[in-house]
Amino acid sequence: MAPIRSPATLTLASVTRWMRAIMQPLIGGNSGAETLTSRPVFRLILVPGVTVSKFLVALSLVAALAAPSAFAQSEGNAERGAKLAYTCLGCHGIPNYRNAYPTYSVPKLRGQHPEYLVIALQAYRSGERSHATMHANAANWTDTQLADMAAFLAGPAVQPTSSSQPVGKAPEAAQTCVACHGSDGVGITPQYPTLAGQHPDYLVRALTDYQRGGRKNAIMAGFASQLSAADIKAIAAYYSAQRPGLETAKRPAPATAKR
Repeated sequence: MAPIRSPATLTLASVTRWMRAIMQPLIGGNSGAETLTSRPVFRLILVPGVTVSKFLVALSLVAALAAPSAFAQSEGNAERGAKLAYTCLGCHGIPNYRNAYPTYSVPKLRGQHPEYLVIALQAYRSGERSHATMHANAANWTDTQLADMAAFLAGPAVQPTSSSQPVGKAPEAAQTCVACHGSDGVGITPQYPTLAGQHPDYLVRALTDYQRGGRKNAIMAGFASQLSAADIKAIAAYYSAQRPGLETAKRPAPATAKR
């Protein structure tokens, strides 16, 4: 299966094609008359009897109309970000560093979409994501400063080569994940996180937080609520094995003292 990509231009036609592509792993089959309400995760968001075709048209219209504002985000300045984010490297710049309590690996950020990192930092800042240390660190930063730090911490985004193939077979439980995170673990738009190469225990923690409300995202909570502990572990193991993948953020080389 080729990695699913977002439309280059957000015309109504291109968004419609894109939405059909990303919804296919969720609904299965090819019938435009199939209803989504037989799928448990969609019972929360669909009126009984709504067909796939009607759902896609409505969703495409919303996406096309909302795209200019929803995806607008200022581009960060990595040089400025290096000065602001130096404290972040105390955790995110140490390979295999682990959070003290609860114990799980601090996420790898190098190669992540900087746009996604901004969204994540905004969620910590607002309390949408529950983490005392991250909330305290993000609380006083402006959106521009967050964008600068994200640009520095992420560096160049992970880009699969033309010959890249998924490592192993995706577990059945991951078929829904593929719609947004790709079969190769690379987020299909900059607003969706890349999962390839991420610490598996961090992915387990993130999905568990969506289940328990530690991360407040209605869509992810709906998907995560359908997963068993074994499903979550299998998904995390699959995506952590994908390559190319995320890496630990790089610390700047120490300045050489002048004589």
